[in-house]
Amino acid sequence: MSTPVGPLGSGIGGGVELTVHGIALGLRQRSHDVVIVAPSHSIGDVAPVVQVPGNMQMSSQSVGRDAFVVMPVDAVLPAMIDAAAAISGADVIVNCAYDWLPFWSARYLPVPVAHLVSMGSLNKAMDTAIGAEVRRRPGSVAVHSRAQAATFAFGDQLRVLGNGLDLSRYTPCYEPLDHLASVGRISPEKGIEDIVEVASRTGITVRHYGIVQDHGYWAHVLARHPDAPIHLEGFLPTDELQARLGRARAVLMTPRWVEAFGNVAIEALACGVPVIAYARGGPAEIITDGETGFVVAADDVDGVIDAVGRLDEIDRRACRKRAEQEFSVEAMGARVEAWLREIVG
Repeated sequence: MSTPVGPLGSGIGGGVELTVHGIALGLRQRSHDVVIVAPSHSIGDVAPVVQVPGNMQMSSQSVGRDAFVVMPVDAVLPAMIDAAAAISGADVIVNCAYDWLPFWSARYLPVPVAHLVSMGSLNKAMDTAIGAEVRRRPGSVAVHSRAQAATFAFGDQLRVLGNGLDLSRYTPCYEPLDHLASVGRISPEKGIEDIVEVASRTGITVRHYGIVQDHGYWAHVLARHPDAPIHLEGFLPTDELQARLGRARAVLMTPRWVEAFGNVAIEALACGVPVIAYARGGPAEIITDGETGFVVAADDVDGVIDAVGRLDEIDRRACRKRAEQEFSVEAMGARVEAWLREIVG
């Protein structure tokens, strides 16, 4: 069950879209039958997709810690839950929706529910719902990184799964062009203003791939650095994104929040591209400092600029090797299968 904030393939769902693709492919490679439940107009090429109509949910990162649970009229999320429950012969539902309702309703569904949480602790109502499910069915809730787990009071009871990619879709590039890259939604929690400052101060072009989710924020960033050589490339499907990403000297990740994992980091490594990231959240667990990129103190723009000057120290082949060892869809499929067998068993 995918995210209810946007159709698969739209980019609105961020890293969850890549996660759903990876899990479905990984499990199918291990001879399991998989059906994806997602909002209408979703695009899926690894498993049948049940298209569910309805109004989308608000993204959870845009609400405060004390915000109420909100459900739009004719909401897609309860319809997705009904659709998942109606699939005949299913052994388990894998919930990738970061929302209150799937956690609350899991106790009433006809098969066990495995919840893969895509964000850190953001909202009290969500923390309560996740914690209740952890207590009701121990082992049924997983996260992507240790840093993400640590944001929750019950973090030591969460399964850490990492993530994985279909590496056959990523062609490594060992002779880059002279520009940097960043990927993701343009919104305050992603800290894009620091990347724009790096471009402004170094004069090195940064190509950004992703949708502008907060136009007011983006206008404010550009007003502070009007001459920064940053180019918006928009949201691109994986095949086109990886071809362009591979040409970059490095990918920059400067989040303001605890990044739950950082799929962008493993996409970069799969392309043979080193990553420069703040020591905040999942990316710091993905990158081997000095070997596949650099981990910089959080909010230290000077540190990012220094790391850009050291990129010649990184062997881009080591980046690809790291992706193959830890972040392939085969490795992720094995981890998810072991987790689901424990839940179903």
